[in-house]
Amino acid sequence: MKQLLTTILALLAFMPMLAADKYDNPDTIVVARDGTGQFRTVTDAIEVCRAFMDYHKVIFVKKGTYKEKVIMPQWLQNIEICGEDRDQTIITYDDHANIAMDGNYWPAQLKQQLLAMGDRPKLGTFRSFTVRVDANNITFKNITIENNAARLGQAVALHTQGDRLTFINCRFLGNQDTVYTGMPGTRLYFKDCYIEGTVDFIFGPSTAWFEQCHIFCKSNSYITAASTPQEIMYGYIFNKCTVTTAPEVTKLYLGRPWRDYGYTLFMHCSLPAAIRPEGWHHWQVEREKTARYLEFENTGDGAATDKRVAWSRQLTKKEAKEITLENVFKRADEWNPTF
Repeated sequence: MKQLLTTILALLAFMPMLAADKYDNPDTIVVARDGTGQFRTVTDAIEVCRAFMDYHKVIFVKKGTYKEKVIMPQWLQNIEICGEDRDQTIITYDDHANIAMDGNYWPAQLKQQLLAMGDRPKLGTFRSFTVRVDANNITFKNITIENNAARLGQAVALHTQGDRLTFINCRFLGNQDTVYTGMPGTRLYFKDCYIEGTVDFIFGPSTAWFEQCHIFCKSNSYITAASTPQEIMYGYIFNKCTVTTAPEVTKLYLGRPWRDYGYTLFMHCSLPAAIRPEGWHHWQVEREKTARYLEFENTGDGAATDKRVAWSRQLTKKEAKEITLENVFKRADEWNPTF
């Protein structure tokens, strides 16, 4: 009995040591590839953050190239990942959809069967990400997220699942499917960001506001592929953005609906001559009946509306006044990323 009591007392004395976490505070964590920070990878810094933090914590990432697949799990919140220099602080990876999966991805019950068959399933679009954000209330600033895979299939740079995500002065580099906003009903805010790609390179079901962003198109194709659910009022809104193209690009669509009811609005944007006169593509002809494709007071050589497809629409001034951050992001939590 005495020995048992001694053991219990020892454990009780040890418990505060187990609970103590020197990173469980609002202090900034520094990441540096050269070893001058507390961590050498972004993933390692994320791992020490406490679940469901009620304070704001910054992970400051020094200039450098960080080759890693980064996942921010859903139990995190209130984290800001801030780069030292947008163009010189780069998180990069090179997966694409048609890579044969490593055995670690396979369900255990299929692993032996697949190995026996000599068949290796493909990675697929939704595992190709460089950064995936499953958490809520996350901010990225002054950083580049890149998928530099060869043009051999879909290759996502940023994959989002969380709500109330903010991206300020970031770059998103890739080819097909650069930015995937992957969860219906979630809200994303992009401000002063640069996004480049080839095919459908901004796609998914989320509600996302792009403010004064630079959209760079690298091939004749489609900028957006929204899959906004019918019950969600708003999908993609591009406000005061600038669209530019590579010199060889001459035939570009503003978007095509990945699913029925896709919603995309370009307003007060500068559109290049490469935008096709019809503006939009239906993907499948029956989607003309449900696609919500809108424009308002755009400028530039590609902004003429007289030859736009009949199933797209120009907003009236009264309607345009209702398109505000407050209305688009309106929920019970009254989130406004510009506060």
